[in-house]
Amino acid sequence: MTAVTILDSSAAWASANRMVAANRDLLMAIAGVFFVLPGLAGAVFAPSPAMTSGMTEAQILEVMQGYYASSLPVLLALSLFPMAGMLTMLAALLDTTRPTVSQSIRQSLRALPSYFAAQILIALGIVPLSMALASALALVLPDRIAVSLALGILLYPIMRTMLVGPVVAGQAKRNPVTAIRESFRITRGNAGRILLFIGLAGFVFLVVYGLVMMFVGVVLVLIFKGEPQRLVGEGVAGVLLAIGYTYFVAMLAAIYRQLAGEASGTNGE
Repeated sequence: MTAVTILDSSAAWASANRMVAANRDLLMAIAGVFFVLPGLAGAVFAPSPAMTSGMTEAQILEVMQGYYASSLPVLLALSLFPMAGMLTMLAALLDTTRPTVSQSIRQSLRALPSYFAAQILIALGIVPLSMALASALALVLPDRIAVSLALGILLYPIMRTMLVGPVVAGQAKRNPVTAIRESFRITRGNAGRILLFIGLAGFVFLVVYGLVMMFVGVVLVLIFKGEPQRLVGEGVAGVLLAIGYTYFVAMLAAIYRQLAGEASGTNGE
């Protein structure tokens, strides 16, 4: 059995920062096309339903069911853009030949069916497992605690399959089952470290995002009214989320390089 490579989160974060800095213009172009524009399109063509503070759970459920029933085709189509954007970024960051945006897009489109199929297989494995775990735990625990514990346990397989994207984009593996198995191999012994690394970064981002949007919300109330206020707010939120997602993808690339033993000869390092 081969030795397990232990993730160094400090080195991975430094590597992610270097990759973003070295490929800033390329990543900005990709983020704009695949994250910001689809987000704005969703805000225009499939806006989130309005919720009021006095609504009951049944009313909220009814509103959400109606929203997804009417907007599902648009939401499914728009969901493919972030997937393609992530794979495009990974192709750009992991390819040592430093491809152009168009070359990275072509690579990502070839990898997208495999990645999409892998995500469906992962969901088909995780969702029934989560329901079974929650049902079993609910026999001895309150429902909310049972659901929380079941979701917590499921973080393990989620972390083990976190590198399916880099495997598909970086190793050009087109078999989704092979990509999932490769992600499990690479992440062996590091699920907790990956969760801590990504979880801390995500927490910091959420704090910054909340503070910025709070300030932006106050400014927008003073300047705009009605629909323009909503659309400008959605645009600012989309830019912030695109930045956060770009760093998340760079973190995945850094984790993959470190654990797969490909740290040498990488873009921007």
